[in-house]
Amino acid sequence: MKKLLFIFFSIAVFLGCGKNYNEIKEQTAHERVIQRKQDSIALKIGVLRTIDCLPMFLAKEKGWVDTARADIRLKEMESHIEADDALKKGKLEGIVTDIVRTERMKRQGVMLSYVAATPLSWQFITNRKARLKSLNQLTDKMIAISRFSATAMLADIAVDSAKLKAENVFRVQINNPHTRLMMLINNEMDAVLLPEPQATVARLAGHKVLMDSQKRDIKMGVLVFSDKAMNDTRKRAQIDEFIKVYNQACDSINRYGIANYADVIKKHMGVDDKTVKAIPNIRFEHAASPRSKDIGMANKWLK
Repeated sequence: MKKLLFIFFSIAVFLGCGKNYNEIKEQTAHERVIQRKQDSIALKIGVLRTIDCLPMFLAKEKGWVDTARADIRLKEMESHIEADDALKKGKLEGIVTDIVRTERMKRQGVMLSYVAATPLSWQFITNRKARLKSLNQLTDKMIAISRFSATAMLADIAVDSAKLKAENVFRVQINNPHTRLMMLINNEMDAVLLPEPQATVARLAGHKVLMDSQKRDIKMGVLVFSDKAMNDTRKRAQIDEFIKVYNQACDSINRYGIANYADVIKKHMGVDDKTVKAIPNIRFEHAASPRSKDIGMANKWLK
């Protein structure tokens, strides 16, 4: 009997000290309101697991952002199309993408401003089992690209340079660069367009490079922000702070080399030490608008 009374007493004390359901519900709702407010104040930038985003990852990892002046949050996206969609819906203020995609969004009425040209490049890589030695062997082959993007434009350049009929080369829409890489490695695709470090993984696996956008002096990588963010006093102050640390990160990478930041690359891009060591030397420029010739090329292709 005494044991039973002790149990009832313990339950009563627990219920008396704890919060009831309504209190917990109200607290959760209040926390959500606070979180939404913090998210609305923060500068949110959509990034991918690609080497052009290294300065952003580095600045965050090293804590170079002055949190008293800017709350900068990097949101990892699976593809440029996912980042574009998030920006259109107001979930992001800035994104890394390519000029073709940006100019197409502008045509759709999305107001955007170029803030930086990034060293994003693509390699046209063919499956080693396909045994393709030149671009003119692409007839009846499947190429993984993303529609209305620099990869689609580069696929057209490859086909045109080989003087092939466009309808005889099959473009398959695969938006995620990592998925494209896996389809190449698993022999599900004849050719793919890959950025770094995915391109290095493919080369190390023995797949052949038939075209390199960097060698053709085609620079399509960009960082853009919505005009709404650029014209907002608070957001613009955060963007200015971000540009400062972005430039600082570019200087650090150029000085010490990509391999010096292997830990950051491995953490955010999912590659190993062997891949990091094999990534070609890349120079990161300070934030500045892209070249007019690249913007012109993108618009010419879009027409």
